[in-house]
This record gives sequence, C-alpha cells and structure tokens, in this order.
Amino acid sequence: MAQLIQTAKSGSKAKQSPGLMSTAQLGQSNTGRTGGSRLRVVVHGAVQGVGFRPFVYRLAVGMGLNGWVNNSPQGVFIEVEGRKELLDTFLLRLASEKPPRSHIQSMEPTYLDPVGYSAFEIRASEKDSSGGFSALILPDIATCPDCLRDVFDPTNRRYLYPFTNCTNCGPRFTIIEGLPYDRGMTTMKHFPMCEHCQAEYENPLDRRFHAQPNACPVCGPHLELWTQAGFILATQHDALLAAASAVRDGSIVAVKGLGGFLLVADARSEDAISRLRERKRRVEKPFALMYPSLPWVEEHCEVSDAEARLLTSPESPIVLLKRRWASAEIAPNVAPGSPNLGVMLPYTPLHHLLMAELGFPVVATSGNLSDEPICIDEHDAIERLGEIADVFLVHNRPIARHMDDSIVRVLMGREMVMRRARGYAPLPVRLDKPLQTTLAVGAHFKNSVALAVGQDVFISQHIGDLETTQATAAFKRVIDDFQHLYMATPTTVVCDAHPDYLSTKHAEATGLPLLKVQHHAAHVYACMAENGISGPALGVSWDGTGYGDDGTVWGGEFFRMGSAECGMRNERDGEEFGAPHSPFLMPERIAHLRTFSLPGGESAVKEPRRSAIGLLYEFLGERIALHAWLPALRACTQEEIKVWTTMIDRGLNSPVTSSAGRLFDAVASILGICDYSSYEGQAAMQLENAIGSTETDKSYGFRLIPDSRQGKKDAWIVEWQPTICGVILDRYFGTPITQIAARFHNTLAEMIVAVARLVNEPTVVLTGGCFQNAYLIQRAVRRLQEEGFRPYWHQRVPPNDGGIALGQIVAAAWSRADE
Repeated sequence: MAQLIQTAKSGSKAKQSPGLMSTAQLGQSNTGRTGGSRLRVVVHGAVQGVGFRPFVYRLAVGMGLNGWVNNSPQGVFIEVEGRKELLDTFLLRLASEKPPRSHIQSMEPTYLDPVGYSAFEIRASEKDSSGGFSALILPDIATCPDCLRDVFDPTNRRYLYPFTNCTNCGPRFTIIEGLPYDRGMTTMKHFPMCEHCQAEYENPLDRRFHAQPNACPVCGPHLELWTQAGFILATQHDALLAAASAVRDGSIVAVKGLGGFLLVADARSEDAISRLRERKRRVEKPFALMYPSLPWVEEHCEVSDAEARLLTSPESPIVLLKRRWASAEIAPNVAPGSPNLGVMLPYTPLHHLLMAELGFPVVATSGNLSDEPICIDEHDAIERLGEIADVFLVHNRPIARHMDDSIVRVLMGREMVMRRARGYAPLPVRLDKPLQTTLAVGAHFKNSVALAVGQDVFISQHIGDLETTQATAAFKRVIDDFQHLYMATPTTVVCDAHPDYLSTKHAEATGLPLLKVQHHAAHVYACMAENGISGPALGVSWDGTGYGDDGTVWGGEFFRMGSAECGMRNERDGEEFGAPHSPFLMPERIAHLRTFSLPGGESAVKEPRRSAIGLLYEFLGERIALHAWLPALRACTQEEIKVWTTMIDRGLNSPVTSSAGRLFDAVASILGICDYSSYEGQAAMQLENAIGSTETDKSYGFRLIPDSRQGKKDAWIVEWQPTICGVILDRYFGTPITQIAARFHNTLAEMIVAVARLVNEPTVVLTGGCFQNAYLIQRAVRRLQEEGFRPYWHQRVPPNDGGIALGQIVAAAWSRADE
C-alpha cells in the first residue's frame, strides 16, 4: 500500500453497513472527549489475505474507536483508542466475529496511555523482518459464491472473467513471493489496477478491499489458446470456447490453472482416455475427474453429507467417492476396476467457466509425466507436455510455486488427507513448545518438507517421488522457497535414516547438525502430533518399505512411544542428540510382522508375485513346488522360481522385510488378484477392492512369539504363517475371493488388537501408508474401541510418506524435551 487509507472513496458503490459510523462522526469519538485508553493488539495466525484488516476497520469505525491496523511479518498489528469498556468489547468481538477463512492462533493485548488518534486508518504494511516471522500464509481458496455470481451475471463487469476473486477467495500461496501479503509481493504486481479495481481495492466497505489478486478484464490477466508449437489460436473468452470445443472433439487440452497445468480430456471417451494414458505413461492408475456440479456427481457416486461439504468447501479437494455402477457414462478406463472415483468440483472461475461450457465430466489430471513435478510455466509446459496435449489453454499470471490438487477421503465421519497440497498447504501444525528453527527434508517417495519456526511446523505442498532430475530440483526449490518466505535459517536438519535417499544426501550436504529418524517412527510421531498426543502410546506403523536399524527392510512395526517430557535417546548407541554427526533416533520397537525375503529387491515392489514367492518359500521351503496350483506360482515360470529361491538361499539381492505392504502384495498374488503393479499400492488397493460389500467377522489364525534376536523379554514377532495357511486352504476349497480378502483384513486388525493387549497401553496410534486402506482402518478402530483402547489415526496430515517431514520435526522436538 503506497498511502494510508482513512475513508472509503466517495465514488464507491458499496453501501455502508448497518451500525458503522460515518466519517463525519469520527471526530466525535470517545477518545478525544474522555481521554480513554489505548489498546494494542498483535494478532498471530492466518490473518493475512482473508479480509482481516477490512474487518478490523469496519469493527473499529462501527464502535467509534480511533487508531490503525496494518500487516507485518509477525501478523496483524492493531491500535485502538476509546473508553476501556469499549476496548474490552472490541477485543471480544475481534475473536468472535473474525472473517470465516481467518484463524487466530493467539492475540497479545496490551493497554497503554492514549496518544490522541483522530480517526481509524489502515496503514502501509511493514516489510522489516527484524522482529522475526509469525504470520501465516494461507492456502489458495476456492471461488466464493459472490464471485461466482459475478462471473455468470451478464450485467456485471466481470461477466465471464476467469480471474475474478475477492478477499474471501482466490489465489494466495501460489502467487505470494514474500511477506507481508501485499500486491507488490505477489505475482499480481505485473498487473496495475484500472480505476474501477483501484476504487474497490481502496474502499473498506467493499469485499475486494485489499484483495491483492483483484483484477478485471480491463487490467488483469487474460487467456490464450496455444498450439503445441506455442502459436496463438485464440484469446480471451474465445480461447476458452475453443478449448472446450477441442475437449468435445476428443482432444487432450493442457489447462494452466491455479498451481500448475491440468491435462483435461472427455471422461466419457474411452479413446481420449486411452491416448492420455499412452502419452502420459500412466498404464492403470485411476484418473481424477472434474464434474460441472454436485448434482452431476451424485448421479455417478454415493455422496454423504460430509463428502458433499468437502466437495464444496473452500479447500475443494479431490474426494474419493464410492461409484454407482449403474451409471456407465464414465469411460471404463478412467478408473479400471476401482469401486471408487476421485472427484472434484471446479475451484477457480476458469474451471467453472470451462465446465459450464462443456456440461459433462472430464478427466483432470496433473500436467506432468509420471514421477515429474507439475508444470507451472506455459513455455516449460510446451516443452514437457508437447507430446501429451494437443492444445494449451494458458494465461499470463505467473505461478510462484507448483501446487497439485489435494486428495481426501471421508472415513468414520472424518476427513483423511491423502495428498496435502492445494487448500491445505502450507498451514502449520502447532507444537506445544517452541523449537529452534529446524528443517525436515522428508522421505524419498511422496516427498514433502517441513520447517519449524517457533511453535509452528509449516508443511510444504506435495512434491512427489524424488526419482527424476525435475523432482529433485523441485525439492530443492521448495526448501529454498520456505526459508525465504518464512525468513528463517535452520540451525538443525532432520532426515530419514535411509543412507541412499536423495533427501538424506541433501540433509548431509547442508553441514548443519543432523538428526536421522527411523522412517516408521517418524510416521508415529506425525500422527501423534496432529492428534495432540504427547505419549505414552503404542505406535502401529505399517507401510511398504523403510530402512530399519538392523539392516532389514521394515514396514510392519509396533513401537512403544514414551512421553515427550522424558525426551528420547539414540537406541542404537545411547548417544544423546546434539552432536554434529547424526545419531539415529528411534523409540522402542516391541513387535513386528514375521520377516520374509524379496527376491530381486526393488523389482518385488513392482511384481507382487516375487513377494508371494519370497513369503511362501519362507515357511514352505522346497515344498513350495507342491503348491504349483496357486495363482502366484502359475504366474511364474519354473526357471524364475528356481532362480529366485536360489537368490534367497544365497542372500543375493533378496532383502529381508517385515513390511505389511509387501504382505498385502503377496496375498494379492496368491489369490490371483495382482501379479504386476503399474503404480504404488496397486496390489493392496485391489485386494481391498476385492472385499466389495462382503460383511464377515471371521478371521484367520496367527501367533505372537518372543523375538529372541532382540534380546528383550517384551519383544515379539507376529507370526503370519497360520494366516497364509488359512488363505491357501480357503483358496483351495473354493471359498469366494471376497470372503478370503475380508478375512485377511480382519486378521490384520486382530493382530493389532493382540499386540495392544500385550503392551496394555490405552492409546494406540495407527499410521503409515497401509492405513489409507478404508476397510483396514475402520476394522482396526472398531476392534480397538471394543477392547477398551483409544485409537488415533490421521486427519489433516497424510498417513503415507507425505507426513514423514512432520514426524521428523516432532522427533527433533522430543529429543530436546529434557534440555
């Protein structure tokens, strides 16, 4: 803001709200006549970019209070003068009547002597960062109903304008270049406002007052439709109409949206989807869908009240919904064999306009090749997506940082975020106590990073698997970006214990004091943090793979979590945290699933049949040949089985694992459900899907046996051999696959209950990628509750590796709890 704003412009069309004092009345305020008091308030939280300053202005003027408000890197600063009782009321109303998208973490009120303010004004934002940083950056917010009405109102000057927004909606995190949140610190600085937009921006009674992305067709960003070579085919609304026509004709259109490009195709066209799969190199993984409206979604999917609220929420994520098979409009290759569809509604005016023009569902998937970050620049998109998209619908508003769509599902009436990005990032998780500035670099797959500043842990948007040069570059950009945005230089870095992860190597290269946290322990710490649990607890951490401290591949772990007040020690050698070279932080591992070998190592992740051979050979040995009728063995040649069992015997590229994820893979292959995976977790998902609507309480046997290798009396191995024998017998005698799949899942839940009984810890934490499985987590939660335990699971932070960075930060905090 270049100047102080004291009153609304006289030319504004906005009406004065009831109860507000006129500018003529300001001179008759209480302060000037009575002396009164002065109240200074520092407001910390999500209070920038949500209309908080206009709200404070209206509240103060309406109450006849003089003073000022401004943004600073520390939050919002307010000073008001008036009678003491009015100031007390102002403070109460500040908290109770705040804007709906704001979130107040704390308010610091101080009463001072008055200085004689003559009016209330909004002062220029402070850019001095010497006081540190505590203001929160908001995520991008879906289009509000008011702006949507403007866009579709032929009499409105923003009619059909795809970049309409106000203080209640629009881009935030994807346009911010620095703090405080003012237009000059966003990518909208390239678009000087016209006279009408400027009047709105300066009018405290207008809902676009200090809406930093404010724009209109005269002064704001605009659309263009490009060819694969970057030639302009159409501009403005004609570009959108031509893009819609291309989708109708079966073309693939790359659309530049809020946080990057989406690849859009007609979801009813099997041919269009086949070409998209071939070009994007995405063989079977389900695509996300964008629907024109909620009633459309309800025709194709079962939608609960909670799911409807989520679809239409300001976060507007992709929501996993149970599909109605009676509707055959969606092409079968959109989500092959899946009982669910990933669905979202339009969340920007651009998407609303496109979907209104089309009037049917489209596939809307990230604009990238597999394992690469989403494209955010039109020229980069031409280069990277030129062989995927037929045309490009672009705009000239720069995107400051990439942002995928979030993925959420509703379980047991609560939301579970499975990919944390648009609408959620970078809102923090708040710790009980301040922590020195700490960077956590996350895991290798589904990577996100986190930065702890004071009590806040800011978790980045989804970055993805660090498998490509582009993904690694994005990982480093996000780290630099966070440090710049939050004006924080880390003094400590935390990483995964896996020595070969690219994130680990990056952490080691920083030269900072380094803490390595065991992968599955980090999962538990993350779940405890977001649920506000300080321990003690039983942590159940089940996923695909993770580096164990004994040289094996972990993934089916049970931990006894101590209390945060007790601190944590390095279980390997007893060192305390604090040395410049990385101790290995891990709580007490009290149980794990029985181990088996993975012939071919990483190849077993993509070929569940290898996991099946390793698991069967673990307890059958040479007798495996007697079970040649099993689908898993029929999926292998005799030569392959001979080579793989020899590898296992000789310990050649056959790591030993306790992974629950690989156990799922093995059973899926044994049942003939999945022998090859084209995407992560495919076999486990198909095994869960095989249950269908089956209802049964039957389960298989298992045993808990002492783990003599750990040398502890209270360490146990969960022996799954009776489980697998039961699966094989049921398969042999022709028990329906639906029943076998349900019984297997039930058995896993009973294993958790059995270990909980042994440990006798009331609090049980369920975490890790396996607990994205709806049937498993619902069954486990119900059984634990029936047995008198208090189960906790993830809500706003993913149970998969997207939550690892938070867990790493919490581990660092616990390691200092006794300092």
